[in-house]
Amino acid sequence: MTSSLADQIDALLPQTQCGQCGYHGCRPYAEAIARGEAPINRCPPGGQAGIRKLAALLGVPEIPLDTTRGVEKPRMLAHIVEHDCIGCTKCIQVCPTDAIVGAPKLMHTVLADDCTGCELCVAACPVDCIELVTMPETQIDQPHADAARERFIRREARLAREQAERAAQLAARKAEVDAALTAENPVLAALARARAKKQG
Repeated sequence: MTSSLADQIDALLPQTQCGQCGYHGCRPYAEAIARGEAPINRCPPGGQAGIRKLAALLGVPEIPLDTTRGVEKPRMLAHIVEHDCIGCTKCIQVCPTDAIVGAPKLMHTVLADDCTGCELCVAACPVDCIELVTMPETQIDQPHADAARERFIRREARLAREQAERAAQLAARKAEVDAALTAENPVLAALARARAKKQG
């Protein structure tokens, strides 16, 4: 079975899932390139070497990195200064590969081997308790990129499932309120509205 062009392009991207390219992750960017809707030079983490690989794959000229998207630099890892962490979970919410663990009002930590260096958590942190450290060269390889891709896919699926579940719950609450109103029973309607407000 042959892989699609988008698969081949995606395999050459660094899987940081950082969004610097203007797309929500490496796969959407790969699909846009495959459709001819995006140039090959929008990935700062991939740098000029990545552009060269994409150009060779697609049989197009190599072009310079689009520096309006960022500059090529060493890959970094996020590290949480734990005694400064307030447990707000904002970093967890933006991490594209679920590389940050913790709970509300409890200290968080980064699973270094799962961090892609996207740096999205740095901007999200309201107390500036996330610092960047150099990513080991041993972590910048295909197995880590493949693992990051899989974590991103799992996270996206989980978020979609949770969103669908929330939408279903809201629809059920609305149906309950509507049924009570239709029955013209003010007591039932008030109870249904109160339950919906409490749960919402």
